[in-house]
Amino acid sequence: MNRMNAKVDSLKSMQNLAIVRFRFGEYFLEMMSLGVHSKVKPGSEVLLGVKATAITLAKDFEGSISTSNRLECSVKSVNNGELLSSIELRIGDATLESVITKEASLAMDLQVDDKVMILIKASDLSILEVKE
Repeated sequence: MNRMNAKVDSLKSMQNLAIVRFRFGEYFLEMMSLGVHSKVKPGSEVLLGVKATAITLAKDFEGSISTSNRLECSVKSVNNGELLSSIELRIGDATLESVITKEASLAMDLQVDDKVMILIKASDLSILEVKE
């Protein structure tokens, strides 16, 4: 599980659905959730989580997509296994991991220091902890 320290920027809710916007370094991230803890409010410090398999990579991406969380980063390491590849990514002071198929890794010709965009669906982001 990838972990990211962030700060709640805004919170919109209607009935049980909530859209929470976070500040993560120089980026904004959005999370879609069925309800949120009462401690989650603008200004709250939180620890966010996203599974390595939920981070999609794009190289030389152009165009429009519906994924709200798009962050530019660089490749720190590439570990191609028999079926899957573990890609370590550097974004500011944070390191994240994406697990993709080996076939996709080879097709993208991922190399250390390549610039890539990570894509995370709002429904794949979660709050692991609200810091006091």
